[in-house]
Amino acid sequence: MVLPAGADWPDPLLSLSGQRVDDAAAWPPRRREIIDRLLPLVYGAWPPMPASTRLVCLHDAPLRRWPGARLLTCRVEPDAMPSFLLRLFMPEATGPLPVVVSGDACWHYADDAVLALLLSRGYVFAEFNRVEVAPDPGPPSSGPGQVPRAVARHATLAAWAWAFHRVVDVLCTLDGIDPRAIVVVGHSRGGKAALLAGATDERVALTSANNSGAGGGGSWRHQGPGAETLADLMRVFGHWFDAGLQAYAGRERELPFDQHLLKALVAPRALLTTEALDDYWANPQGSWQSHRAAQCVFDLLGAAGRSDIVFRAGGHEHRLADWQCLLDFSDAWLREQLQRRPVSVDPFPGLPPPAFGPEA
Repeated sequence: MVLPAGADWPDPLLSLSGQRVDDAAAWPPRRREIIDRLLPLVYGAWPPMPASTRLVCLHDAPLRRWPGARLLTCRVEPDAMPSFLLRLFMPEATGPLPVVVSGDACWHYADDAVLALLLSRGYVFAEFNRVEVAPDPGPPSSGPGQVPRAVARHATLAAWAWAFHRVVDVLCTLDGIDPRAIVVVGHSRGGKAALLAGATDERVALTSANNSGAGGGGSWRHQGPGAETLADLMRVFGHWFDAGLQAYAGRERELPFDQHLLKALVAPRALLTTEALDDYWANPQGSWQSHRAAQCVFDLLGAAGRSDIVFRAGGHEHRLADWQCLLDFSDAWLREQLQRRPVSVDPFPGLPPPAFGPEA
């Protein structure tokens, strides 16, 4: 199903009561409204906040491949909640240092070339395995089946985002880490989790999602050619979302939420979306539209330029070039080296921008 670019989108700056948000001081209540009343329609209820979160170091060893660098193997232990492993790759540099957090250890996207890049640029790399927190089974082999729910039986993307937040808890306590320079990143389903985590935690300075598609950067309303639909997604990976989202399959215009609202929650902090033009299933055209639709919030908050989207040729991968783009963007906004900021161009000239309509 292809939805016209001009279909009505929920207006980020129009509250559910019909009041217009016309200055920066009026944005926080609207932001809270989106988090409390609209976000749960897609991602369900949020797992509970632990009373405390501890970091227990299990092993500290040199990284011989990169002289001076070290690997800390730790456990993140939220009070009365499941614990999980965290690996900290520390460069040979004096702090406080920026840190990039990924939950994609299960897919090993950060290979040696990526680690070399991060360490050489003076970034700490914090990596955990999100499926240790919440399992990610495929569709049941027969019958309707029951997909296990993760942390406190919450939907999986919310549980993964919750784990990002617990990592941020402990990073903010560590000497040598700059708590003002925390970056979260992920690819594909990991990009969905990273975007959700960064949007809902104001301690995250920069949020980045790579080829995150439906439920991430890709719009529900605007389906580019060959894009994954809501019906496709719920049929195979319904456990990622609130079960009630299934009711909007084929009725996406009636959903009072679209992914531009998630992106808008990041403002005025930095947001980078990286997309591949040939990754049709991940809906790069819809990601462009959600990016455009969120810009009014960044503009209102005086953060124009802090939200960017960069496209490359190719398919569904987390390439070294994507990491390079992220670090250039991070250096620009977190280290104020603005000459290194990536410059994006309109990848779909002639595509009309999203049109805002009344809330559904």
